Amino acid sequence: MLNSQSFVHFLKEEEMAVTVLIVEDEEKIGRFLELELLHEGYEVMKAVNGRDGLEKAQSGKADLVVLDVMLPELNGFEVLRRLRKNSDIPVIMLTARDEVMDKVAGLDGGADDYMTKPFAIEELLARIRLVLKKRGGAVNADKNQLGIGKLCMDVQRYEVLYDGKQVELTHREFELLRVLLENKNIVVSRDTLLEKVCGYDYMGETNIIDVYVRYLRSKIDDVYQVKIIQTVRGVGYCIKEE
Repeated sequence: MLNSQSFVHFLKEEEMAVTVLIVEDEEKIGRFLELELLHEGYEVMKAVNGRDGLEKAQSGKADLVVLDVMLPELNGFEVLRRLRKNSDIPVIMLTARDEVMDKVAGLDGGADDYMTKPFAIEELLARIRLVLKKRGGAVNADKNQLGIGKLCMDVQRYEVLYDGKQVELTHREFELLRVLLENKNIVVSRDTLLEKVCGYDYMGETNIIDVYVRYLRSKIDDVYQVKIIQTVRGVGYCIKEE
């Protein structure tokens, strides 16, 4: 029989049921992260080089990747580039270099967040929770398939089809379309889209969402003569059921 403390721990394990893959070649940092994540109720996988990390990230067994940039065999940017060809798994990048261009490269390459070493473990844990919350936590099979009419999105496979034909999208185009599909019949403001697609600390052009909407329309609406994304003047965008 479970006592109250054990029961709380049991509930915590059931609720978290999330596996984090740590790709880090520095043994002390990797072990520290592993212990902290286990303490928080996460399950943990580890890899000490980029090639092994990529293989484990593509296995489908992890729900989130904490990815170091400076790795043997394949660096973190290359791991991310290859991973994003067929996977939408959340990725938080770690680096010892506080270079703006490194951060831009990581985020533009499809990373969900970026942290510079040394970092406070509490901040990393908070960012993991935030990314999982934005992504809906552990992937739910019922949420893998999104769509409207002939437009179909497979979130887990990171694939978009229109009438059975593949639509090639960049990471941000995919994320924008996904947010709109997840909120069908709801007008999503530009500010909300900016936060969900580009991140809460995005410092680039303020009209970036309008730009990516145009990109999406050029690849879907213009090609197939449809009107998927509707503009709600002065507010944002919406995808409505027929």
